[in-house]
Amino acid sequence: MEFSVRRDVFLGGVQRTLGIVDRRTSMPVLNNVLIRAESDRIRIVATDREIGLIADYEAKVARDGEITLPARKLHEMLREIQGEEVHFRKEDSNWVIINCGKVNFRVPGIPAEEFPKIMDDEEIGFIRVDGAMIGDMIKKTYFAMSADESRVNLNGVYMKAEEEQPGSFVLRMVATDGHRLSIVGADPKVEQVMELDKGMIIPRKGIAEIRRLVEDKEGAVELGVKKGMCVLKKDGIILKVSLIDAEFPDYKRVIPKDKGTLVELDRTQVLHALRRMSVMASERYNGVRIKLFTDRMVFNSINPDVGEASEEVEIQYREGDVEVGFNVRYLLEAIEAVDEETFTLEIRSGLRPAIVKPAQDAGFMCIVMPLKI
Repeated sequence: MEFSVRRDVFLGGVQRTLGIVDRRTSMPVLNNVLIRAESDRIRIVATDREIGLIADYEAKVARDGEITLPARKLHEMLREIQGEEVHFRKEDSNWVIINCGKVNFRVPGIPAEEFPKIMDDEEIGFIRVDGAMIGDMIKKTYFAMSADESRVNLNGVYMKAEEEQPGSFVLRMVATDGHRLSIVGADPKVEQVMELDKGMIIPRKGIAEIRRLVEDKEGAVELGVKKGMCVLKKDGIILKVSLIDAEFPDYKRVIPKDKGTLVELDRTQVLHALRRMSVMASERYNGVRIKLFTDRMVFNSINPDVGEASEEVEIQYREGDVEVGFNVRYLLEAIEAVDEETFTLEIRSGLRPAIVKPAQDAGFMCIVMPLKI
């Protein structure tokens, strides 16, 4: 096995695997990436048995072959060496020589035969969707995922294609941790949705890798589902994510049917005010009290361990006085997900849910449960 490849290409390919390779594993090979050279390309593969990444890159291949190497050490080597091209050669007993300029590394590998096989995707039906759309939907939901490992069905984002009219679908993502629920929908611009109409829960780590895949916001993504696996393809990269085998709660029951007290607010102004309130927050005290009066909104945060903060903001409001408390981080994250300059905050009396929505875009909402302060 022998090949030459541009250093920046090789470095980028290995770096992309670092979020997947498993540090806490009893199988040393899962700390490694599989490198396969054939024809005029190299293939870099990483897996933790739940997520698999396969990516192809152009290279000058002198001899075909494959080997696995520790991902993080390989990344450190490629990051620190200087030069435009890296020469890679596998020797006897699975030793590898990596050369760039006057720098030489000689490192031991693990035979490729010990690396886990990744599920074949030949029988999966794919739909073609906009990568930027997927990235935007993740941005508006991922923060509401639960971090409680005992609530497996909430440890990810629920995605489903729903038919609103014959032949017209909405791709929806939902996430909740029991204290807030974020929902976003978008038009995938497809006539059929394959297996996406059955709904699936994509785990937290898988969502992070999908977000990395589409972070450049350019180009389309092929999306498919088969046998408990979600598969995405983009620019020569294949990402395979094992889905959570559990039932997502009926989120539609949480959406309030009645109308609350509605106020339209400036996103930037309110975000700055809430961030100043969050200075007082700690693990024990994380609430912010919001009071609505005629043409003004008052924020107040009290923490016996830190101090007190308050701020008054001018708004257009003519209804009765209202007072409600929220977890300041939950409210911040909901408003940060809004793309527009203005948003609406719909408040209900007692400990009933509030709704954060963009003033114009009807495709996104975040429901936040209030706090008793």
